[in-house]
Amino acid sequence: MQINYFTFLVAAIVTLAVGFVWYHPKVFGTVWMKENNFTQDDLRKGNMLKIFGFTYLFSVMIAMTLMWLTIHQSGAVGMVGGPPLIASAKPSFHAFMADYGTHYRTFKHGALHGFMSGLFFALPVIGINGLFERKSWKYIFVHAGFWALSLTLMGGIICAFA
Repeated sequence: MQINYFTFLVAAIVTLAVGFVWYHPKVFGTVWMKENNFTQDDLRKGNMLKIFGFTYLFSVMIAMTLMWLTIHQSGAVGMVGGPPLIASAKPSFHAFMADYGTHYRTFKHGALHGFMSGLFFALPVIGINGLFERKSWKYIFVHAGFWALSLTLMGGIICAFA
């Protein structure tokens, strides 16, 4: 199973692109600012290179993790000890990969698993933090919606092109 690592770099851009639209004042940006008690002046402060740079780096990490959640064949590769040991794997592994090596490697399948990651992982994490931080349900759903959409798109890209 060949992995196109460039795909992770491309998929990581999704969080920046979706965030640009999602948190725009005409979409959910005004709600987000109100729920965080931010003003336009507050948003102008801060090191934008650091913010966007680390956002991209963290998004690459998320994209690499999504591979294991969206590409089921990666589990089979892990069972033989990873890519360096594929050549010495048992014939049953090679037969499995010959039969199923490209099954479910579609955008649609990856998007489904990405959405499930948003619903069953991102929403609970954001929800727990939001509840303890005494944030509103608007705050929780704005952020959870962003991550559900971002992970859906990222999962689709990774599954189809990685």
